[in-house]
Amino acid sequence: MPQLFSNKRLILLLLGVILLVALISYSLRDRDNVSPPEQVIKDAVGVGQSIFSGPAHFVTGIFDNVDSLLNTYKENQHLKARLEEFASVQAEVKDLRSENDQLKEIVGKEEDLRSYNPIHATVIARNPDQWEEKIILNKGTSSGVKPDMAVMTASGLIGKVTLTTPFTSTVELVSTQNPNYRVSAMVVGGKKEVFGLIEGYDSERRELLLKRVDADIDLKEGQQVISSGLGGIFPKGILIGKITEVTIDEFGLTKLAYIKPAADFSLLNHVIIADRTAPEVDGEDNGEIEDTTGTEDDGS
Repeated sequence: MPQLFSNKRLILLLLGVILLVALISYSLRDRDNVSPPEQVIKDAVGVGQSIFSGPAHFVTGIFDNVDSLLNTYKENQHLKARLEEFASVQAEVKDLRSENDQLKEIVGKEEDLRSYNPIHATVIARNPDQWEEKIILNKGTSSGVKPDMAVMTASGLIGKVTLTTPFTSTVELVSTQNPNYRVSAMVVGGKKEVFGLIEGYDSERRELLLKRVDADIDLKEGQQVISSGLGGIFPKGILIGKITEVTIDEFGLTKLAYIKPAADFSLLNHVIIADRTAPEVDGEDNGEIEDTTGTEDDGS
């Protein structure tokens, strides 16, 4: 009897193995349709996955969103820092480009000086109370700068040196209100050259005054005014400005012309000091008064 039960168990085990192999073979073969048991099992598993995967994905999405927000915040801070750095660099590049253009213009201007030794200098100080009258440069007697040397930019004449120290020099601008400050000038662009004196500055119009021009001489708006070069202080041919208006002086004997300066006195950075080496012409008086009375204050 025990042997019979033992044989039955063996037979049932073999049948089970055979059935399992048959089911596996059936499920592995290529079919277009799924059997009902498989459908039930697949559907049950799919519903279960949907039930559990939905909340799992939701929670995972929350953590992913938080992580993304943190990363976005860090990236935003980094980009802001880079933008600020870029703005700073852009401003610096713009300033360097402007400075480079000024230096290029100055280098090109050296050829026009010819008989003058150009000394490059930079404006280092300016007194707000004397903004239109004086500037201080970073070159002095140690660089060969002396009083009464002409000072200009690439655009035009701006003034002359009035006071020097070993490492600095004070320049009195042509826009000064000093009555003793005069520059011999020449009007070009007409049938003949016309001489006069730059004498005075109209602070309201921000223009220079050209005086002592014969009333019979015809002056026109738009004509250029340059330095005559007489007297040995200001080199000949330096642009001073352009005529904007011509009137008769208060006495009715000579003409007075308003000159718009070629150089911008409010934006002075790099300048040229002209060390005149050419011999002066004897007997020529241009009215350039070298007396700097009242100009010894450096305005610092």
